[in-house]
Amino acid sequence: MSLQSSSAGKRICVVCSMTNDKGIYIKNIYYMLSYAFQVLKYSNYENVAAEEFELVQDLFAAILAKGVAKQLKQGLYREYVTQHETLSVMRGKLDMPETIRNRIQRKQKLACEFDELSENNLFNQILKTTMLYLVRDSGVSKEHKIELNKVLVFFDSISVLEPSSIEWSRLHYQRNNKNYEMLLNICYFVIDGMLQTTEQGEYKMADFSDEHMDRLYEKFILEYYRQHHKYLSEARAAQVKWDLVGENDEAMIRFLPVMQTDIFLRLKEKVLILDAKYYGRTLQKQFDKYTLHSGNVYQIFTYVKNQDKANTGNVAGMLLYAKTEEDITPDCLFNMGGNQIGAKTLDLNKDFRLIAAQLDAIAEQFFGKQTLTA
Repeated sequence: MSLQSSSAGKRICVVCSMTNDKGIYIKNIYYMLSYAFQVLKYSNYENVAAEEFELVQDLFAAILAKGVAKQLKQGLYREYVTQHETLSVMRGKLDMPETIRNRIQRKQKLACEFDELSENNLFNQILKTTMLYLVRDSGVSKEHKIELNKVLVFFDSISVLEPSSIEWSRLHYQRNNKNYEMLLNICYFVIDGMLQTTEQGEYKMADFSDEHMDRLYEKFILEYYRQHHKYLSEARAAQVKWDLVGENDEAMIRFLPVMQTDIFLRLKEKVLILDAKYYGRTLQKQFDKYTLHSGNVYQIFTYVKNQDKANTGNVAGMLLYAKTEEDITPDCLFNMGGNQIGAKTLDLNKDFRLIAAQLDAIAEQFFGKQTLTA
């Protein structure tokens, strides 16, 4: 899974600064990653959790240094890679056009094409490329650069990629490379979310984009409820089916968009649909009046009413915005056609225990007081 998504609003800097639209403690990004990728809860990342970071690329460098060092102890992932070599004896499949060219040039060699188990594959190439850019970045501390250089020694035989040419869609995870999923998502955040081309054609680190934070924010909330609210009978990103009643509606359903929820929570007959929003501006302004984004309200209302086909009132919807530095932030709840629909803000610039308390309070508000499971 690559944590990528589209979002509205302008770029948001994740360093804790009151001059930006949104300030987020870097440590909270670590906690969000910990929920999105449970592997970060392993003991070898404990010292990373204890560190303080000023810039997000320094956090990413620390995680990669620890994660790659751990992977080296287990061995780098190898897969079959197609090789092309000119040999004296036949190996694999004969490359006839190249062999003919060799004969024309009076070279008594065979051009062969064969598959060889190699560490020089896309997975390791992305790791090496990302670590090299982090080592060159001024936002990474000297200590973490040293740690990265120590593991880079073992990547001598691995090729370096041009960042813009990386085919992220080619990454598929299975049992023997599952450990790479978290590491390569960190690489994706760095290369696709932070690495920008300068006018001279070189690369530099920029702010961690809201496009990538949006997907991480959503995944974090879902995984938090999965881990700490295990009394829920469902906690997933579910699809809501359209409530169609006409005879020909089923045949025409292909023209309707898929209603994919971010977080779908169920306790018996009660359902809470959460739509996570990570925007630079949580409210829209028109004629000196601040309102919720109309598209967001229409979307969550549509989800709720189509889920509650019997109009029981047991389905509720909540827009959960990441708090900005705006003076006005949404915290409201309405009864719309018998269903509760509202909007709240989650302040990511607080101690993580307060963030957890906010999420717990939302669940308690809709499902009542339950026994929380850590």
